[in-house]
Amino acid sequence: MARVAVIGAGMGALAAAARLARQGHRVTVYERAAVCGGKLGTVRRDGFVFDTGPSLLTMPEVYRRLFADTGAPLERCVPLRPVEPACVYRFADGTRLAMPGDPRLVPGALDDALGEGAGAQWARLYAASGELWRLVGEDVLRRPLDGPAGLLRHAVRLRGLAAVAPWRTLRGTGQRYLRDPRLRMWLERYATYSGSDPRRVPGVMAVVPYVEQHYGSWYVPGGLRLLAEAVERRCAELGVRFRYGCEVAAVDTSGRGVTAVRMADGGAAAADVVVSGVDAAVLYGRLAADRRGRRPLGALTRARPSLSGFVLLLALRGRDPRTPHHRVLFPADYDAEFDAVFGARARPAADPAVYISAPDDAALRPDDAHEAWFVLVNAPRHATRAAPGTVDWTVPGLKESYAERILDVMAARGTDVRPRLLWYEARSPFDLERETESPGGAIYGTSSNGLRAALLRPANRSPVPGLFLVGGSAHPGGGLPLVALSAEIAAAQIGGV
Repeated sequence: MARVAVIGAGMGALAAAARLARQGHRVTVYERAAVCGGKLGTVRRDGFVFDTGPSLLTMPEVYRRLFADTGAPLERCVPLRPVEPACVYRFADGTRLAMPGDPRLVPGALDDALGEGAGAQWARLYAASGELWRLVGEDVLRRPLDGPAGLLRHAVRLRGLAAVAPWRTLRGTGQRYLRDPRLRMWLERYATYSGSDPRRVPGVMAVVPYVEQHYGSWYVPGGLRLLAEAVERRCAELGVRFRYGCEVAAVDTSGRGVTAVRMADGGAAAADVVVSGVDAAVLYGRLAADRRGRRPLGALTRARPSLSGFVLLLALRGRDPRTPHHRVLFPADYDAEFDAVFGARARPAADPAVYISAPDDAALRPDDAHEAWFVLVNAPRHATRAAPGTVDWTVPGLKESYAERILDVMAARGTDVRPRLLWYEARSPFDLERETESPGGAIYGTSSNGLRAALLRPANRSPVPGLFLVGGSAHPGGGLPLVALSAEIAAAQIGGV
């Protein structure tokens, strides 16, 4: 039985704590905030409730496995509801595409919205992506990787390497399979699921829409925040101790590995194992000042951080039961958005794609005469010393003027909420950095621009004995399912030590 210190109470850290406690370890979670969840946050005001992080769950079997492995079925703790349609898309020419959650219905929906043949185009790519998922899903995402050699060991078949197609980008994959430019735009949106540029992210990312359709899109009534609270309860049932409002300032090490975690208030706690749920750049750059971490720190310094997001929380009067749960309003020129966000002189995009989450959930509104909308657009990171080319979101008036710009864009695309608007809150990349300690507000740690970046994130086992990484900045990446997989990998590596 080891003394395990878990830094942070995000979803990856919570999942690791539950698994390690189930293995019999003495686990303590140290979280600087007052609540668990990390980026899976919540804002409550005047009876309105907003999820401020993920708004749907894909691959629910990952969490079903977590709950089953640690004591009781997921659905006994958290209800799941399928989202149908999965998302409604509006293109610049006015075309409306309601994407079904059932993959069997997708080709027909595409033909109806985009014209005869669109469904067959997607069916070809869906089949190819399914084969790719079978090659990389189990072998790469659920197993530890220790650099390029480890990746090659998993892809022992030449056809497996060919399927990954490291020479082809997601855009190139779309151009190969999809003739309709609107369908290609829809595919390219999935690059942003890893905070990346579709012109640079590898074609392997085509598995993301496949996974979304194959496993479905799911919602937790009451908000996804309840999923974090359910994992926290499972941890408590297993004996995990939580210390909220407690910031870890350093990880102490010796020649044999980790020895303790030290707190910002001067206290310390001995540890045989440390599991870090904070951003890998923060861990290696500030918390673990051990020379053995120089190599991963150097790799992170060379990597391009992921994009961030600019958020509006809208409190609206009136309610339309036909309001889609998820909606995306596409611009006419998607390249202009990625040029702005990822360019050498980064700037807020003037005409960004707009993502809207508006669950029909009575728990999220004061009454049936109101709606709570979460609105997100891709945004460049907040300027830091390490990233001087990004945007200083603390410039007076910038956040407010960009919020108004997004409302203008929504109105121009047929979704004018100003006549219904009671109030709104804007949240910039700077706010995200301040609340979650993600450098620059980067949502997914590093981007997946390039095959190495996509498949070779920082390893779950660090070069420092006893130090492990979980969460969106570590292998296998960001998003609710993947951070739980990172915890599964780390817990298996720690085992019974």
